[in-house]
Amino acid sequence: MKLLIGLPFITLAANSFAAEIAPDTQYLFANPPASQSNYRIPTSYESAVLARRILALTPLGTLATVFPDSSRARQPDGLGGMPLGLLEYVADCEEDGDPTFLAINIETTFRNVQGGSNISLAQQWTPPYPPDKRIKSTFFDWLFGRNDEPKEKVPYSAVNLPRYSLLGYIEKIDPASTKALSSCFVNTHPDAKYWLPGNKIHESEFVRLVVTQIYWIGGFGDRAYIGWIPVDEWKNVTRKEWESVRLPGEKKGWDEWSTSDL
Repeated sequence: MKLLIGLPFITLAANSFAAEIAPDTQYLFANPPASQSNYRIPTSYESAVLARRILALTPLGTLATVFPDSSRARQPDGLGGMPLGLLEYVADCEEDGDPTFLAINIETTFRNVQGGSNISLAQQWTPPYPPDKRIKSTFFDWLFGRNDEPKEKVPYSAVNLPRYSLLGYIEKIDPASTKALSSCFVNTHPDAKYWLPGNKIHESEFVRLVVTQIYWIGGFGDRAYIGWIPVDEWKNVTRKEWESVRLPGEKKGWDEWSTSDL
């Protein structure tokens, strides 16, 4: 009987708690009316601006390819069609948002591309500062007596932060641009100077990922755009635009629950 009496209280308290931390769930996948202009989900273009800032500030990414059907030397049998994701240096050296890579031809990723593989680049935003206010179930921890704090291995909610995948194809860059690209790339990755085109260790060349599709996850769906970004919006973002915005955690004192940090 006590449990039945307590249930309305729990439901009411939980609803009140949720109302304080998030907008009405009826707007989970759409913007609220214009009359409620204090909160809205970003548009795909606004999300493209944020994504272009991530590309500019994030020097690492995961390139995903698939193995060709035919086996290669020193490669186990049966890998044809299997996906492979590997860390790669990334640089934002061109104005239209096509990421730049220093392709070392012995790398498995670029050998797969030479074998006809499709390719995608995944990147996520990593804040330089941990949040001052974390996303925690404080009310329910108190209600059910769970006061023990687990040791945090990641000091922020990664799934609440923006990330994306760029789909496209690899295109060789004119060697005439090597000097300018070398300067840009080494500025982002100083150790890459040892593998620039013409080095005596490995054959290498600059390539770009020509972006044809962008899939974006801006964070939780009640406050961020999730879905495809039109490629023309991605390419039309200007440097001035992405330099004018800030991502969560670029400055100290941010709140994981806040929608104003984007």
